[in-house]
Amino acid sequence: MAGLPYIVGNWKMNGTRAMLNEVRAIDRAAARFPKVQVAVAPPATLIYRTRDAADIIGIGGQDCHIQESGAFTGDISAVMLKDAGADFTIVGHSERRTLHGETDADVKAKAEAALAAGLGVILCVGETESERDAGRAEAVVGAQLEGSCPQVDGAPEKLSVAYEPVWAIGTGRVPSVEDVAAMHKSIRDKLVAIYGEGGADVRILYGGSVKADNASELLSVPEVGGALVGGASLTAESFLAIVGAAASLAED
Repeated sequence: MAGLPYIVGNWKMNGTRAMLNEVRAIDRAAARFPKVQVAVAPPATLIYRTRDAADIIGIGGQDCHIQESGAFTGDISAVMLKDAGADFTIVGHSERRTLHGETDADVKAKAEAALAAGLGVILCVGETESERDAGRAEAVVGAQLEGSCPQVDGAPEKLSVAYEPVWAIGTGRVPSVEDVAAMHKSIRDKLVAIYGEGGADVRILYGGSVKADNASELLSVPEVGGALVGGASLTAESFLAIVGAAASLAED
């Protein structure tokens, strides 16, 4: 696993111009944590303003369309995200897979479109509660990786994978440290199988009810290279507590 710990805030459908104050506070504080890579993914309406308000942190989109342009009312292409100031985009979040019916093939095409536009990619995978209860969690996530990972030159260098058990997102429930470790090892093995040596350097983030009080424990798990943070990223205070936890571990 290479690179600095990567702590990314996914604001989902939250945020108006008033939240730019939170961005400025996060950006100022990020200078105190040079051993952590910090980023936020605001709603698309705020990407340009967020990029203008921040000097240090990364700025990302939450999704992108497969095509560069066309008659796709309401959609946003990777090229548009790049033009607005985004550095990366999230693809394949479980909310997109579930609520919008996105398939692994859709997610792969989006990831490849993002890479072609010069964006980094955070690819989300994760199992439902019933899949875990049936003992199929690792098989389900492995299949998602096989179907969703972009297959273009240089993909591993600009790819991060976020493991987010669907049943833990926004619920306050978190898998055990042992379960997180086992899944992240399984993901690493699958990435190496897909990409060869390049798969060893893809950062694997954990997501799903990450908060200040559990961040240190989760981030200390082998193969956990950062966190994709939902609700706790909406204020600078709660998000920076997670960044600080990552920084403390990086200094040990």
